[in-house]
Amino acid sequence: MELGAFSISLAVKDVASSRDFYSKLGFEMVAGDGEMWTIMANGPIVIGLFQGMFESNILTFNPGWVGLGEAVDEFTDVRQLSRQLQAMGIETVDDTTGETPGGPASFMVTDPDGNAILFDQHV
Repeated sequence: MELGAFSISLAVKDVASSRDFYSKLGFEMVAGDGEMWTIMANGPIVIGLFQGMFESNILTFNPGWVGLGEAVDEFTDVRQLSRQLQAMGIETVDDTTGETPGGPASFMVTDPDGNAILFDQHV
C-alpha cells in the first residue's frame, strides 16, 4: 500500500514559540501562515505545527506527494486507500472520499492506541 509523503502534525499551544524551538533544531519554515499553522522541514523530515486546529498530534500521509509537496504522476488515490482499509475492517472517520471522484480528499483512522492517522490528498 503506497501512502505518499509522511509528516507529523503537532497540536501546539503557540505556533511562534514552537517554530522558534524547532528552528533551533535545524528546521526551516516552508509553508503556512505563521500564525495558526506552519510547515517546517529539516532535509527530508517534515513537521506541521497547528495551533487550535487539532486536539492531539496526528501522523499524516499525503497520497500523490513526495518530499515537501512535490506531486507525482502515478500514485494510489486516497479513495482507493479508504476502500482498502475499510475492506480490512478499519473504520474511517471524517471521510470526504465519497464527495468527488478525484482530486483533493481526506479521511482519518485511529490506531489501537488512540493515535490519529490522517490521509490528506491535495492533488
